[in-house]
Amino acid sequence: MLKQCSLAAILWVSLPLAAEQSPQVLGYGVKSCDQYNRSYQGWQEGAEAHIAEYIHFRDWLTGLVTGLSLATGMDVLKGVDEKGAMRRIQLYCDEHPADDFFTASMDLIRLLSSLK
Repeated sequence: MLKQCSLAAILWVSLPLAAEQSPQVLGYGVKSCDQYNRSYQGWQEGAEAHIAEYIHFRDWLTGLVTGLSLATGMDVLKGVDEKGAMRRIQLYCDEHPADDFFTASMDLIRLLSSLK
């Protein structure tokens, strides 16, 4: 319960700040869902350039997840593996191609942690 409260506090504090000022999201988190979808599709097809892009997105996600997990003391992906997380983000991005990869990633983390 305390660990969920910690994650809730981190998310609650960081989201209002994003509305007031530019969020401090760097790297692949600022790329669009549309860009991620192209990389994901290319990765599935075995296109070398897209595989490299997909790996960059995956590495960015694992950094975010690691940081949040260490900050909260809990597994923010609730045991979901990287491949499953990337697939779930791809499904989100299909429906929200203009959103950024950070928003798609946080949607998954909120879904798994039951945070709103």
